[in-house]
Amino acid sequence: MRVDIISIFPEYFAPLDVSLMGKARDRGILDIRLHQLRDWTRDIHKTVDDTPYGGGPGMVMKPDIWGEAIDAVVAQGQPEGDVSVLPRMIVPTPSGRPFTQEVALDYAREPWLLFTPARYEGIDSRVMAEYGSRLRVDEVSIGDYVLAGGEAAVLVIVEAVGRLLPGVLGNACSVSDDSFAPGAMANLLEGPVYTKPPVWRGHEVPEILLSGHHGKIARWRRDEAFRRTLDKRPELLARLDSGTLDAHDRRVLEELERKASGDAFRAGPEDMAN
Repeated sequence: MRVDIISIFPEYFAPLDVSLMGKARDRGILDIRLHQLRDWTRDIHKTVDDTPYGGGPGMVMKPDIWGEAIDAVVAQGQPEGDVSVLPRMIVPTPSGRPFTQEVALDYAREPWLLFTPARYEGIDSRVMAEYGSRLRVDEVSIGDYVLAGGEAAVLVIVEAVGRLLPGVLGNACSVSDDSFAPGAMANLLEGPVYTKPPVWRGHEVPEILLSGHHGKIARWRRDEAFRRTLDKRPELLARLDSGTLDAHDRRVLEELERKASGDAFRAGPEDMAN
């Protein structure tokens, strides 16, 4: 996969040289190319922003600079000028659609991604209008909060996508067991995990995990996924596809929800005294 990133802080992406992403780059699985946006400016100060029309605080990134940068990067990536080869352009923004594991899997199928992280108040909206008619443009949010710039969001997205590429993870099955993974783990959180020693500071590893019975272990892990999801992200359970649940799943969910409901309405000692 080729990944191009245009930014005024290309040095921000040094973490992509280490760990799994660094190894993927060394192996040629990920071809990440960084571009300094200021290289396309023409003034002595290398200005990339200006005041917003209509007034208001902050600055807006200029469309002419971004347009020249995107055009140049797209042209560089087209083999022998083949204009039919185009990247999928991803614009990190709090106003975009939520970035999820399903979106990461979608991006992992792409041969070429182009990221355009903004600073200040964002990129002039005409850039998205212009390239929305020429490329597939996705405005994507990694959460309901605002960062100083889109570079951190790009790091999140590239790592989430990069680890899904064939050959990046040592065990390809890890992907299917991830929280939120499509299939059995859709809308579920992964349950607790353990390793040696079997007893640590008085805390024991659940006996089932030492049994060697793979079927029962798989069932326990799924039950724990339901338990953890109900405890930490109960709203996810409402999104479960009932068609993917077996009789045991339904029974476990009913028991967990009944217990949770009972705990919620059980009065504490101080309430009973009052």
